[in-house]
Amino acid sequence: MSFTDLSNNIFDTVIADYHHNDHVDTPIKNPYEVRSIEYYLYLKNWIDTVQWHLEDIIRNPQIDPVEALALKRRIDKSNQDRTDLVELIDSYFLDKYKEVKPKANAQINTESPAWAIDRLSILALKIYHMQQEANRTDADAAHREVCKKKLDVLLEQRTDLSTAINELLADIENGNKYMKVYKQMKMYNDPTLNPVLYEKK
Repeated sequence: MSFTDLSNNIFDTVIADYHHNDHVDTPIKNPYEVRSIEYYLYLKNWIDTVQWHLEDIIRNPQIDPVEALALKRRIDKSNQDRTDLVELIDSYFLDKYKEVKPKANAQINTESPAWAIDRLSILALKIYHMQQEANRTDADAAHREVCKKKLDVLLEQRTDLSTAINELLADIENGNKYMKVYKQMKMYNDPTLNPVLYEKK
């Protein structure tokens, strides 16, 4: 099984698990061994799935402003958790390929493997929800047809992205490409870097 087959299977399982209750406060029940790559993939998509629904809720035009602010804070934390987890997954790849010596003409990729997998996780959510729209019985045929066409594009995109990720991992393993990971230096959450925060001191 390729790494993207593993990832896509776990992502689809997570989304199905979440929608048993379909509530942003549903406790996670990660079935995998702690600190295994499967555990991290499950956790990654769970964070993305909960955040997807938080983003839906906060766009309610009738939402109470106090509730909206609390949700915004929760989304900010979720974004930080997501970033931290992507970096953790990249650490897995760095460790896995640490003995590989890049060839003299090896090239760097535009993004790290884990950030590509981050896109794959979001794509799984788009596919699930577009499928829901394509099958809506309370929507008219025109809506369903438009959504079906969008779904076809998303499925093709997942195939292409999965292929590209597998090729990237093979290139790293064979020394044709090398990983170079930059930690995400998010400034808005850091009280020493966000002027709105440090000027309040």
